[in-house]
Amino acid sequence: MCSEGLRERYVNPYTDFAFKLLFGTDLNKEILIGFLNALFDGKQVIEDVIYLNTEHLGSKETDRRAVFDVYCENEKGEKILVEMQRGEQQFFKDRSIYYATYPIREQAIKGEIWDYELKAVYVIGILNFALDDVSSSGFRHEVKLMDTTTHEVFFDKLTFVYLEMPKFHKTEQELDTLFDKWMFVLKNLARLMERPTALQERVFNRLFEAAEIAQFSKENLYAYEESLKVYRDWNNVIDTAIQKGIAEGEWMKAKAIAGNLKNAGLSIAEIAKVTGLSEDEINSL
Repeated sequence: MCSEGLRERYVNPYTDFAFKLLFGTDLNKEILIGFLNALFDGKQVIEDVIYLNTEHLGSKETDRRAVFDVYCENEKGEKILVEMQRGEQQFFKDRSIYYATYPIREQAIKGEIWDYELKAVYVIGILNFALDDVSSSGFRHEVKLMDTTTHEVFFDKLTFVYLEMPKFHKTEQELDTLFDKWMFVLKNLARLMERPTALQERVFNRLFEAAEIAQFSKENLYAYEESLKVYRDWNNVIDTAIQKGIAEGEWMKAKAIAGNLKNAGLSIAEIAKVTGLSEDEINSL
């Protein structure tokens, strides 16, 4: 079934419904495992995952609730959080650190003697924006606790991986690695009308099957359309805020120029012509 209002062949993975459908369901477990193995690139190989409860409460009723996009455990008991961050958030790094505390605290053995040995925790953030305070042009950032003197990893059981999607610019012809292919499909899936010839690995068979809108049930189609509407509304709010900020910035700049020209003795009419401000705005300076 396909809605007449949707022209895309494949879902937009940045929507909440599509991301959780592709990466957060037992039916599509193969997709998540394939993505994670490409991400880790041989540092470890995940054979299986068990999906865990994505909604978490603190130790007290008054504690803040945390809801994860995808939360799972591999066959070694290591915890993996995968978050799709659709819009820029002022304290995004803080939130990712806060989220990491949940799979750490859950490992405490209650009522028994516990030696504090932890299983590894991975927090993976797929970001639909560029981090303001990161100067590197690279799109992937792997963060661990490090000794600032020796620059060596101090603790290797807590890893944060941030993927800045706007910084990934490779075309289909430039895809060198399996991870490149994952980045390409995540960024471009909603714009594709055919499966790219470069993406022939078996895991992508399942991905494109699961992502095809025409195969959705009526219930899933409705859920996706609602999720897509929320995503588009969110983008419109962000775009409007950006344009408003630019407009306000240009107006303030024009006022500063007008003040300088006024002090230099130019006529109000001349200043209005140069800056685009009204004569009333210039007179009020």
